[in-house]
Amino acid sequence: MSGREEQPRNAGLNRRSFLTAGVAGAMAASALQSAGAAAEIGELEAELRGEPVEGPVRPCAVQWGMLPSELEPAARVALAARCGFDGIEAPSMDNLDEAKQIGDLAAAAGVPVHCIIYGGWHALLSDPDPGTAQQGKEDLAQAMRTANAMGADTVLLVPARVTPTVRYIECYERTQERIPELFPLAEELGVVIAVENVWNDFLLSPIEFARYIDEFNSPWLQAYFDTANIVAYGYPQDWILTLGHRIRRVHYKDFHRDDREWTKLGEGTIDWRAVHDAFVEVEFTGWCTAELPGGDEAYLTEVCRRMKAISAGGEGVSSA
Repeated sequence: MSGREEQPRNAGLNRRSFLTAGVAGAMAASALQSAGAAAEIGELEAELRGEPVEGPVRPCAVQWGMLPSELEPAARVALAARCGFDGIEAPSMDNLDEAKQIGDLAAAAGVPVHCIIYGGWHALLSDPDPGTAQQGKEDLAQAMRTANAMGADTVLLVPARVTPTVRYIECYERTQERIPELFPLAEELGVVIAVENVWNDFLLSPIEFARYIDEFNSPWLQAYFDTANIVAYGYPQDWILTLGHRIRRVHYKDFHRDDREWTKLGEGTIDWRAVHDAFVEVEFTGWCTAELPGGDEAYLTEVCRRMKAISAGGEGVSSA
């Protein structure tokens, strides 16, 4: 997730969409939508630099919110497949029947939902108000049930936020106490809670992040690593090497350290070759999901191309 804001829940999902759309119909609808949708890619056409190297190709996914919201859900699924993505990261949903329907559509199209991007900014588990924290636990539980319904096995969680009135140690202790209350449900559903590094003034070093994960001493709590969220104060390859086997999922996005700006993938100051090599060293072969602005088919196809070049460590990987 971006360190700046949480994506809206249930965006673009409604009962009519699921009742009227099927996989076959999706392909036709998507084709019609995309016939005149290709736009100028501009700078995205610029080739990145690099020479092919050996290494595993990690599966690459797109966030649901990056797909055009005007398309029916099944058409969005078909578009993701046509652009070359291997899977989808979806938002939490209130209606589990609809969640199952979209999960089934995605699986049938070859782009299964692998993770639910819950977040939790609205009701942080570090909140001093027990009622707010309880709401956060209930909403996280619903996200876990959404994951189960969609066929996913991971939920992204922002665990805490340090503020002028909420101390760092309080964030640490409260979340260490409250998150394990969800472990029985996690085990029942087979869904891992993955804590992400974001701009929340918490878990500011890879050593502390690793220690935080280890102290839960549970397979149901792991790390969701974001390549760009730590560029302002660290290097992603360093974090990857330290977190190692604790990494459950990865967000791909880019950031320019000097300008302190989000950039197009491959155009910031991240050394993607070093990132690739770090992933190879720790033997990470799991899902990587783009967390970027949305766009049309041409744009999304280019995003997918860049992601797969980075994941393969081959042509298209830049060196900062």
